[in-house]
Amino acid sequence: MAVTQAIPITRHPYADGSYKRMLIDGQWIDAASGKRFETHNPATGELLATVAEGDAEDINRAVAAARRAFEGPWSKVKPYERQGLLLKLADLVEKHFEELSQLDTMDMGAPISRTRGNRLRVLGMLRYYAGQATALHGETIENSLPGEIFSYTLKEPVGVVGAIIPWNGPLAATVWKIGPAIATGCTVVLKPAEEAPLTSLRLAELCMEAGIPPGVVNVVPGYGETAGAALASHPDVDKIAFTGSHITGQSIIRASAGNLKRVSLELGGKSPDIVFADADLDAAVPGAAMAVFANSGQICSAGTRLFVEQKVYDEFVGRVAEFGKKLQVGNGLDPSTQIGPLVSQQQMDRVSDYLDIGQKEGAKAVAGGGRLTEGALSKGFFVQPTVFANVQDNMRIAQEEIFGPVISAISFEDTDELVQRANATTFGLGSGVWTTNVSKAHQVAKALRAGSVWVNCYQAMDPAVPFGGYKMSGYGRESGKQHVEEYLNVKAVWIKTA
Repeated sequence: MAVTQAIPITRHPYADGSYKRMLIDGQWIDAASGKRFETHNPATGELLATVAEGDAEDINRAVAAARRAFEGPWSKVKPYERQGLLLKLADLVEKHFEELSQLDTMDMGAPISRTRGNRLRVLGMLRYYAGQATALHGETIENSLPGEIFSYTLKEPVGVVGAIIPWNGPLAATVWKIGPAIATGCTVVLKPAEEAPLTSLRLAELCMEAGIPPGVVNVVPGYGETAGAALASHPDVDKIAFTGSHITGQSIIRASAGNLKRVSLELGGKSPDIVFADADLDAAVPGAAMAVFANSGQICSAGTRLFVEQKVYDEFVGRVAEFGKKLQVGNGLDPSTQIGPLVSQQQMDRVSDYLDIGQKEGAKAVAGGGRLTEGALSKGFFVQPTVFANVQDNMRIAQEEIFGPVISAISFEDTDELVQRANATTFGLGSGVWTTNVSKAHQVAKALRAGSVWVNCYQAMDPAVPFGGYKMSGYGRESGKQHVEEYLNVKAVWIKTA
């Protein structure tokens, strides 16, 4: 495994160690409590910024601002104007994309090649939602009642949206939440992850520069158990849009009961990635490896349960292990880096515990299996890309979400039994199928209980294609027309004309 060398760090203009306030009602303000927290580069331990630490009182202020905007000037802004604001924001994001990519990399560790590679997706989402802003409509419905009664529906914004995002892709996650809110005429209070709040705050600056009115977008950094919990339970929030762990998702559902607010949840996964013996193995090796190793495994839909047909199991798993050993590990700001650090000490400890668990359960680490601490990696949270062979379905490493660069390779022989085993998980977010047999691809794709099935590829995403989960991976969809519908209410109107 190659380790990139230490590289000179140029201070990012937004990560210079200074203090960052929260955005409420178009103003940059301190937390009501005066509290602050620090955010650090997970590759080097360097202090990037101190950030205002929001709690319940700050959430109250932000929700009140969002409500005033929603019921006031924002309610009179036409779809064409909302579209124009989103297009202007997209232009600003495009202008500053290199800066935003570097900020994502510094705050949560992803390789700069990955954060730069999100360009098409991030800009595509903003412009897709801009297009949707002028495409919202109800329908006329011919009813069967006697007399002359005209019936139709209206699509109306749900109201104040509380958005809570994780740290594993701050720029894209922020756009994924505020884009549809602006398009539909909602207002939003965003609580970014405490591990990586800087990109969300910088994007909020660009929202103001784009002319988005005060109170429409509010950003309150803070911790989940304080700011996040206050947002989820707030009686004047009409909807929660959450991405994160299933455990937190369950808490949000309970907290939403007070006013029966709408909830959409994109939660965790333990996704099966299935390789048949007839697959193009030369394509499947890097595809299956990076289905997990990308972003250091910190992707909810990562294909962490690698099912390989028995007749090619040893060969294929060996090739994936060799692929993992050759990946460049290092500071994400180095363009040659392929694997960056985990986001925090807590996450590194969690992944390290699972590495120990896997070996104790009898799995064999044919690649990786430990932390990296040599040279330039000594101050960061680096874990080797790991491939466990001889994994059994009931092992914890095959059932529990690790959220690290860890593959559990499982063999299979019978296709029908395989589908049952692949579906034998509490999650249902992503899945992959590698085969050159078109009939088999369709058959297995239909049988898998997951929100996305990728055939001969993995993790393909597009703003027009919905993404979401089955079972404990949540409900609701992001991207596509279904995403916009999550931010709308449907009103039926009846008019007796005679």
